[in-house]
Amino acid sequence: MSALGLDYWLQWQVFVCALIFIIPTTISLRFIINKRRKESEPIIIKSTDLWIPCWRNLHPIWLLCFRASALVAMAFMVYQTVVNLGFFVFLFYTQWTFALVGIYFALGTIISARGCWLYTTNPLSQRGETDKFLRTAAEQNTSEQRLGFLENLMLIIYQISAGAVMLTDIVFWCLLLPFMTGENFKLTLLIGLMHSVNAIFLLLDSVLSKPQFTWFGITYFILWSCSYIVFQWTLHVCCLSWWPYPFLELNTPWAPLWYFGMALVHIPCYGLYALLIKAKDQIFSRLFPQAFLRSYY
Repeated sequence: MSALGLDYWLQWQVFVCALIFIIPTTISLRFIINKRRKESEPIIIKSTDLWIPCWRNLHPIWLLCFRASALVAMAFMVYQTVVNLGFFVFLFYTQWTFALVGIYFALGTIISARGCWLYTTNPLSQRGETDKFLRTAAEQNTSEQRLGFLENLMLIIYQISAGAVMLTDIVFWCLLLPFMTGENFKLTLLIGLMHSVNAIFLLLDSVLSKPQFTWFGITYFILWSCSYIVFQWTLHVCCLSWWPYPFLELNTPWAPLWYFGMALVHIPCYGLYALLIKAKDQIFSRLFPQAFLRSYY
């Protein structure tokens, strides 16, 4: 496939669409930079929050087993997708998101494995004093409890994935699938799983654990989506003329509306996941007040 010509990129709607994702990118970067400068703020989340389950009597090894199982399952589905369709599938935002969720579970498995080792070697947990161990860990503010590079990366990926899985799955099932009825497309079990398992696994992980989830994370989500747009535009400048999603097509006066609509939909998608997390805390803390450990942020 050949690249798109210069006349294509000089259309007025191209410049408008460029502004639609450049402005949110700039604002998001500004927020992130400003946050990084505020080093004097107290640390809210500890590293233990990433590997200790939010259920009082649930051993951390169960969270480790779930994350490892999710990683293996997602890796197998990616392998099957590449074998059947080729690396061409990574032109799609869905595959980007699916791979990102897989990376989240890979990091989660590593951090949970390290946490399980710390848990089993702690004298309090060895004596069965789990509550005291959790309370002591929560009160500590040592360098061991602070988030390292992997922990921070895991949190960032978690917040990106939360919004991205909502976006990809809702767009696929509600917007794309109803209009993809031609002979060139057939809904298979693998395609269906690729557009549902990512959200299911991530939601189950959120039910079992309590990683920090704040509205600030939408800035990373925006940067992730804008990176995909830049990736697509770069490919089409160099070598492609076919768009993986029809709403990315720029050769139409409706393109700015499509881009603006997709930019706006990031807010309800991220908000939907935030609502689910809030509902989890409120419902489970009422139904299981003695067993559920509510998030404190």
